[in-house]
Amino acid sequence: MSGKAPPLSKMTFHPATPERWPDIERLFGERGACGGCWCMAWRLPRRKWEDGKGAKNKRAFKKIITSGETPGIVAYIGDEPIAWCAVAPRAVYSVLERSRVLKPVDDQPVWSVSCLFILKPYRRRGVSTRLLKAATRFAKSQGAKILEGYPIEPAMERTPDPFIWTGTPSAFLKAGFKEVARRSRTRPIMRYVLRSR
Repeated sequence: MSGKAPPLSKMTFHPATPERWPDIERLFGERGACGGCWCMAWRLPRRKWEDGKGAKNKRAFKKIITSGETPGIVAYIGDEPIAWCAVAPRAVYSVLERSRVLKPVDDQPVWSVSCLFILKPYRRRGVSTRLLKAATRFAKSQGAKILEGYPIEPAMERTPDPFIWTGTPSAFLKAGFKEVARRSRTRPIMRYVLRSR
């Protein structure tokens, strides 16, 4: 995409259902969003994820979506997919289950935001916060009571975007999340309590 990015006022958000697979494929591009990941980094053991970079991870992610699981939401401007947010029950992310820094805060069942991917022309324009707000609505519609995120506190002023694919604390705060734990200087755990009507 070249030139000035279109305005964000017409942005819409949709669950990643099977019929939206072609849009996700287009959004992620040949690199699978980043380095052949295809949003599988938190779902697979490290070695399996590394071995699967590219086509294998793509097949695994497509299988999740076409099986009927809805692993996240896609943001659009018009018919153009411009961003992705992975949001699902924490239990599906095996990496979280093994993490010392991101281990559970308590025994309450939670959903997790594990990844944000935004096309380059739309970065640093507030899309992350809007994605997170949409993720809270989606998680609530699926019966979630608590939504968690695991952003990275940038170590320097201009950390390259690929290194902050879990989002930044400031975006989560703007979306209404609150910090509930920090076992590492750069990795807070943020929560949004989804209140019932």
